[in-house]
Amino acid sequence: MLQKQPVLETSPHVSNEVRQTTCYMCACRCGINVHLKDGKVAYIEGNRDHPVNRGVLCAKGSAGIMQVNAPSRLRAPLKRVGPRGSGEFEEITWDEALGIATDWLAPIREAAPEKLAFFTGRDQSQSFTSFWAQGFGTPNYAAHGGFCSVNMAAAGIYTMGGAFWEFGQPDWERTKLFMLFGVAEDHDSNPIKMGLGRLKERGAKVIGVNPIRTGYNAIADEWLGITPGTDGLLILALIHELLKAGKIDLDYLAHRTNAPVLLDDDGLFQRDGEGRPLVRDRTTGETVPFDAQKIIPDLRGADTVFTKLIERYLDPQYAPDAVAKRCGIPAQKIKLIAAELARVAFDEAIEIDQPWTDFRGHSYDKMIGRPVSFHSMRGISAHANGFQTCRALHVLQIILGSVEVPGGFRFKPPYPKPATAHPKPHCRVTPGQPLDGPHLGFVHGPEDLCLNDDGTPARIDKAFTWENPMSAHGLMHMVISNAHAGDPYQIDTLFLYMANMSWNSSMNSAGVMDMLTDTDENGDYVIPHIIYSDAYSSEMVAYADLILPDTTYLERHDCISLLDRPICEADAVADAIRWPVIEPDRNVRGFQSVLVDLGARLKLPGFVNEDGSAKYKDYADYMTHHIRRPGIGPLAGWREGGDSRGDANPNQIDRYIENGGFWMEHIPDEALYYKPWNKAYQDWAVAKGFYDSVQPYIFQLYVEPMRKFQRAADGHGTRQPPDHLRDQIRQKMDPLPIWYDVNEEDQQGSDEFSIHALTQRPMAMYHSWGTQNAWLRQIHGRNPMYIPTKLWEANGFNTGDWARVTSPHGSITVPVAHMAALNDHTIWTWNAIGKRKGAWALDKDAPEATQGFLLNHIIHELLPPKGDGLRWSNSDPITGQAAWFDLKVKIEKVDAPAEAQPEFPPQKSPVGQGPDKLTWKVGK
Repeated sequence: MLQKQPVLETSPHVSNEVRQTTCYMCACRCGINVHLKDGKVAYIEGNRDHPVNRGVLCAKGSAGIMQVNAPSRLRAPLKRVGPRGSGEFEEITWDEALGIATDWLAPIREAAPEKLAFFTGRDQSQSFTSFWAQGFGTPNYAAHGGFCSVNMAAAGIYTMGGAFWEFGQPDWERTKLFMLFGVAEDHDSNPIKMGLGRLKERGAKVIGVNPIRTGYNAIADEWLGITPGTDGLLILALIHELLKAGKIDLDYLAHRTNAPVLLDDDGLFQRDGEGRPLVRDRTTGETVPFDAQKIIPDLRGADTVFTKLIERYLDPQYAPDAVAKRCGIPAQKIKLIAAELARVAFDEAIEIDQPWTDFRGHSYDKMIGRPVSFHSMRGISAHANGFQTCRALHVLQIILGSVEVPGGFRFKPPYPKPATAHPKPHCRVTPGQPLDGPHLGFVHGPEDLCLNDDGTPARIDKAFTWENPMSAHGLMHMVISNAHAGDPYQIDTLFLYMANMSWNSSMNSAGVMDMLTDTDENGDYVIPHIIYSDAYSSEMVAYADLILPDTTYLERHDCISLLDRPICEADAVADAIRWPVIEPDRNVRGFQSVLVDLGARLKLPGFVNEDGSAKYKDYADYMTHHIRRPGIGPLAGWREGGDSRGDANPNQIDRYIENGGFWMEHIPDEALYYKPWNKAYQDWAVAKGFYDSVQPYIFQLYVEPMRKFQRAADGHGTRQPPDHLRDQIRQKMDPLPIWYDVNEEDQQGSDEFSIHALTQRPMAMYHSWGTQNAWLRQIHGRNPMYIPTKLWEANGFNTGDWARVTSPHGSITVPVAHMAALNDHTIWTWNAIGKRKGAWALDKDAPEATQGFLLNHIIHELLPPKGDGLRWSNSDPITGQAAWFDLKVKIEKVDAPAEAQPEFPPQKSPVGQGPDKLTWKVGK
């Protein structure tokens, strides 16, 4: 008997409208198609025409729909009515909220602008937020990079004008050997996944260097489970082997780097009367400026950088046999990798029949490529030796001749930009006036430090001081600690945007919570005012006095600008926007538009007209009409009179929307490679507005500004470091990359604490607010501490066990899991999974709050006391980057507690608790 079959709609109508914009679920900034039904988000997919992801979309991007509908979304401006930390607020109007902010900020701007500390998280609009802070006049501004990856960025800029990820990418179509150092799968995930797929299709080899084998390293052809903090030593051993075998690109070094530059007796560059570094012309033997026409720079001579480099790295201390034990990599394996790098770079070289001319007037009929490329991120950067380690990796690329060539590492326009093309930091405060220049930049000697006339730090985070001279991104992790200590001075208002500083975005989380609530002898808060902006009810909300609720990313305008961190690829220049594809259903405003309003209320220059009226009605108006310098604005596409340079176009944002949310222009064929030295690229870059004049440069194997700091430590010059920092500057600020053992220097360990403890962000999470996402929580709702086999067996662990993990700072009690593909002396966990009860509208018994945890609780922003009465930050001594990965611990098996420890009292959230189940139907 036949049963009647049900009628199934196998291809339901997904949407009645599609709007294209840019994802914000991580920093890849992929293009997305947002499907709408009756004006509500029904589905998100990748935009196949977008240059970043070409239609690929990860779990985070697809889960954006759950982010837009999250129960934790803030609903209105809030004013604190209970004690700080109590979570007791009342809703107020936007006029009242902005009036309170103005009442707090206006007096300090007129009297002491430095009393405002304005710091932002991953806001991706730092050219705008820094412009606002500069207009206010405070020196105390920076963003997320200081505790994320400034070592990588600054080392790359100082060495070659750019670094990995947002600065450049491997030549995915031509690379034959790809080597990753310290890359977790949250960084640049879709482009890297796509690139790795193309490498695998072509049979290219992938080598992963990481203590942890997950994600990208799991599919590597070879995995090196290195001891944390020793990457620099491994890299210098590879350099040693390449020099020893003579497998370096001498022509590239002579023409494209400062290897032939002459040094004087003080270790500084010999220069001509115009200040240009000098080289010796191999043809004539004469000493000439490095950029003289038609010369062939000579690498030979005892006074060249090249000779110093050879003498340094041929030293037996860098031989594989000497470094193998420390690195945890067999000497023979190091030798084999060096040989493989050399074989692919030179025996499998690429030639492209493309003529080009360099800045010295030499013409070539081919482009020669070394098909070896590298990629690295936070893993090698977040150590107290991270700057020099990152420098070493860049030097390794350069001696192989594999940067800006076919098959190697390639810059993304508007990069490359050497340190000399960037601003220097500024800190001169004048009451009632803007700061004297940009906050952040690149110092070129002691004269550029941000110091007051008496030598004290001008910035609350002590960036650009003798403690960390090259801190190009500031020290966000030190702001609250320094403000609480009144070191170097006290502040009045802490203004944070999307920076969860009371939980996962700070070291010593419990200590920071105490600092935020601490009072003085009069009962007043040590930090008098805290303004916070976020889209969600995070842990930080409870500690603010005033909440300015942000929208979600589909409800506002954003500008992914060439002035910031654009979406470019190596073959093209591009930028993008976000725009309100849906309207908020709450009383919230985009933070950038709030800053526009505050800027007008405070009469900040750049935000008001001559008559004092508001210059912009909102952030979209700023994006369209702001002019940073003649013909240059936040967006490069569809300007009046042409792309990149031109007057403001009132219909510019509409043009972006019509084009899928982005603008792109391909680089001319003759300009695709050799960008720093290629005349065609330099001319094209000037036409596009990246530079105002042609500015070719050579790579800096030897960073002269670092030598200037060493000389100051030896007593030269008028600006001198304090005596207690002289040895540190002499030793750490070597102009050629060095390696030093942070463990021997008692960064975060001793004989008692012998195990390395690390965190990584998973591919399905990026921002801390990913772990409130109903879809993503199903992937990572809790996080164990992963233990290698050796430690697992030594401690008698079994599935389901718990451990106490103790550092010199404190302890946590957490669930453990066995992992074989892990360095023998390392334990690790996923970052930012653990949540505090009451935050994020999660149930009080949510696994994130009961079994999830953070390593932040056992990492301190300060090093253990050294007995000298000084406060030493847990940072790289060159850039100040937070040394998250220097943590050393001990572990012991314990009985399972009811919940992960430490356990904090539940917070009271202004949005309450979300429903047990999230269900809704979009459209009919």
